[in-house]
Amino acid sequence: MAGPVVALSEVRVTYDGVPVLDVPRFEAFEGEILAVIGPNGAGKSTLLRVVGLLEPPTRGEVRFRDRPVRAVTALAERRRMATVFQQPLLADMTVAENVALGLRFRGAGRRETEGRVGRWLERLGVAGLGDRRARTLSGGEAQRVALARALVLEPEVLLLDEPFAGLDEPTRAALIVDLGVILRADRATVILVTHDRNEAQALADRVAVMMRGRVEQVDETERVFRAPASEEVARFVGVETIVTGRVVAGSAGVTTVEVGSRRLEVAGTVEPGARVRVCLRPEDVTLMRPTERAPLSSARNHLDGTVAAVTPAPPHVRVVVDCGFSLVAVLTPRSVEDLGLAAGVPITAVFKASAVHLIRYPASLDTPQGPGL
Repeated sequence: MAGPVVALSEVRVTYDGVPVLDVPRFEAFEGEILAVIGPNGAGKSTLLRVVGLLEPPTRGEVRFRDRPVRAVTALAERRRMATVFQQPLLADMTVAENVALGLRFRGAGRRETEGRVGRWLERLGVAGLGDRRARTLSGGEAQRVALARALVLEPEVLLLDEPFAGLDEPTRAALIVDLGVILRADRATVILVTHDRNEAQALADRVAVMMRGRVEQVDETERVFRAPASEEVARFVGVETIVTGRVVAGSAGVTTVEVGSRRLEVAGTVEPGARVRVCLRPEDVTLMRPTERAPLSSARNHLDGTVAAVTPAPPHVRVVVDCGFSLVAVLTPRSVEDLGLAAGVPITAVFKASAVHLIRYPASLDTPQGPGL
């Protein structure tokens, strides 16, 4: 990657002496979509305000294109960015007039303004709404107009603060797809704040996970979700099976981990004797009846057990299996019906060695934090 467009160094924000943000390092690179995820109150929006130069940090430095931002330059740098919030905040005028606002403030001519406004209304799928009053728009239409109003400025950095949170599911899904196509085609530099991990997976090149005002992990999206750095991060990104184990053997790139009375095979190498937390995502678990012949696959782990609970989790069904420890799988309603799943039904859980992620305990810890077996 080229150097960061925006970088934070040793940034700290306190309110009435209480720290709400403590970020030693944070960088957004040219042409990437960086998602910042975390639970409510994690400090995501505060981080975005600092990045967007809307709030100065209590201490630390913000750099834009490798130059420190000072109070006298903050306004000029801020004009090189654009922000879209959860609420569209449109003025009581037509759609086209709303999209043109920023260009007019910057002194763009009428012909240039009309051309750019028309192009972005077309790209956001609202070209036919140019003459409509903003107050008559649906939530999805209004957010598309807000995005057009930001993107028409051709910002060097686009900041998105929970832009899909107020939309119904079909509208939200369609907008995420359309916006993703636009951002990738233009190789836009984007920082997206969201509490929804599915939005991050759909859009982001990299993901930063925030907890209690700190960035706990920053990595490529796939790695954050498949190899979380801590148990807390693992739980937030959707890992539901987290149990304690001990490494008992390893060879040829495969580690054997003992979990209670069961032994699991895990891709990778960890020295025997190490205590670990075994992490497994529910979508990586396949369930089959014990009487069925296992299909040809590379799955090394087959654990017999019984169904402990079946719970709707639209559009899927969440199934908890007791196989010496609680293991969670998600299936389609059709699969649950075909397998005849209900509490007490015998079942076999199948998963690949590569689907398991191990989090090691520091040697100083005698007992793990969080729930065990």
